[in-house]
Amino acid sequence: MLILAFETSAKAASAALLEDGKLLGESYQNTGLTHSQTLMVMAENLLHQCGKTVNDVNAVAVAAGPGSFTGIRIGVSTAKGLAWGAQKPAIGVSTLEAMAYHGLAAGEGALVCAAMDARRSQIYNALFEIRGGKPVRLCEDRAISLAELGEELGKMQKSAFLVGDGAQLCYNTCLDMGIPAVLAPGNLVSQSAWGVAMAAFGQTPAPAEELLPVYLRLSQAERERQA
Repeated sequence: MLILAFETSAKAASAALLEDGKLLGESYQNTGLTHSQTLMVMAENLLHQCGKTVNDVNAVAVAAGPGSFTGIRIGVSTAKGLAWGAQKPAIGVSTLEAMAYHGLAAGEGALVCAAMDARRSQIYNALFEIRGGKPVRLCEDRAISLAELGEELGKMQKSAFLVGDGAQLCYNTCLDMGIPAVLAPGNLVSQSAWGVAMAAFGQTPAPAEELLPVYLRLSQAERERQA
């Protein structure tokens, strides 16, 4: 199965090609350009360099959320439009679950804390444990304060491996609270399309029209309108 995956949940964007669980290639860009400028260019170049075409792709995968409202919308709409136009199915995966695959580097049994900066003194978070060579959920995706997460990690009696663009915030909190934690190295800390492809691998694709973004809370504009 050949999966074309997109990751646009934060400032960086990436695209990856995974064939039967094997990474064929990945393109990553964090230049300040909008994802709408970079994503399709990366995908086109990646397919070309790997000797593949859109017709060879079996499914299009994307990080469907949580994350930046604009980033998620761009990623989901790009994946949906590409899949729809090419008559391919799509797979939306949790951004946090995709990030947790970087925790494989921590080894079997490791506690992985996936975190994204959600602003307003919160992070988007989920906890996982590496079992059988893949991350297994310990809780659902959520928006939680750093203090609450710190208290929870303090009860785990295990050092947490921190991944995601909110990992540094979590590390600082753990340091202040005397909680053991390990910050993922630079090449693993950020979200990646490889993680998206791994999270999608083995899932049953669905029609492109069923692909929807997943937000854990209202956007700033919606909050201000309600206020």
